[in-house]
Amino acid sequence: MVKALIALTSYNEKFYPDGAKTGVFSIEALHPFNYYKSEGYEVDFVSENGKFGFDEHSLIPDFLSGQDKVDFEDKNSAFNKALARIKSASEVDSSEYQIFFAAGGYGTLFDYPKATGLQKIASQIYAKNGVVAAVCNGPTIFDGLSDETNGNPLIQDKDITGFTEIGADMLGVSTIMRDANVVSVEHIARKHNAKYIAPIGPWDDFCIADGRVVTGVNPASSTSTAKRTVQVLQADK
Repeated sequence: MVKALIALTSYNEKFYPDGAKTGVFSIEALHPFNYYKSEGYEVDFVSENGKFGFDEHSLIPDFLSGQDKVDFEDKNSAFNKALARIKSASEVDSSEYQIFFAAGGYGTLFDYPKATGLQKIASQIYAKNGVVAAVCNGPTIFDGLSDETNGNPLIQDKDITGFTEIGADMLGVSTIMRDANVVSVEHIARKHNAKYIAPIGPWDDFCIADGRVVTGVNPASSTSTAKRTVQVLQADK
């Protein structure tokens, strides 16, 4: 039985100009979860400290509607039952999992680069031929994530993508990020000598795989990023 571990940010504080909180971007957790379940995989959730909260902007109809909204609001859905069992990083046995998927949301900018527990889990899964993936702002997990075999940054010399700086400008959060002293995925790619690959448009469904590292650019890319992890895992057998 293949098992996937979806990581969530623990940061759930006010962020946006209107005073709304950031946190986990709802469909960036829901879509991978539903896709992995449809493939017959077991799926668990983890955050650095076992806590999480949702990005309030991710709950509007533009992002959460139809069956997604039904699954999200149904307390008895498989998604919510799994969320109720979320573990802290210290409670996870990495040897149980073949896929590590870091969901996004602007909260990740604040805790993923310092989430040494999550980074250790991802590094261990990668070291035993597992796949490490991240979507939207989730690739901030790579800031501090090393390849156990050589000690180098896991994304060094790799192609990655993630939420664009242009997208942050369009959403009016670039100044907020700067004032909060948090950095973009593009910045992290430059810092660790990775090549950032931009989509044609910031809202396009776009993901890439470089070896066993898979990244997606935005919420619309959540399912395709999860699909690519399965393709990579199967091809590597």
